[in-house]
Amino acid sequence: MRKSFFSVGDHRILVAMAANTLSPPCIFCQIARGCTSAVLLHKDDKVVAFQDINPSAFRHYLVIPIEHIPTVKDLRRTSEDFALVSHMLNVGKNLLQRDASNANDYRFGFHQPPFNSVNHLHLHCFALPFTPRWKAIKYLSLGKFGVFIEAGKLLERIKPFSSL
Repeated sequence: MRKSFFSVGDHRILVAMAANTLSPPCIFCQIARGCTSAVLLHKDDKVVAFQDINPSAFRHYLVIPIEHIPTVKDLRRTSEDFALVSHMLNVGKNLLQRDASNANDYRFGFHQPPFNSVNHLHLHCFALPFTPRWKAIKYLSLGKFGVFIEAGKLLERIKPFSSL
């Protein structure tokens, strides 16, 4: 009989370590913790904001919570989630008013699974026009089954029942 190099407990540790190395770390969590070279446009105790790495508009910012929340599907009708999304929207609006006060229009929203590119909640903040124009397709709000949900619609969806 061959002697094992690892005990049963060691095996579980190795499996857990392998799982952690196989799944890539969340890039947005790294940005929120200041572990990247991303330039932050805003930082407070709840959210950070930065420019999208592949902008689709005249100005295209992302506002993310510091806490890891995977997607809009993980938000609930609670005062905490409602306050967080409201705060994210206010930060985005203030940044665009500051940096793109002459824009044609503004748009704010979230991609819905499976169309989100990063599994960390992020608000897209646009000062329009889209550049190039065809990129607007990625941000169409087509109701419940759409690729993109506007921030105001998400706030309606997660508004606490006590606030109705």
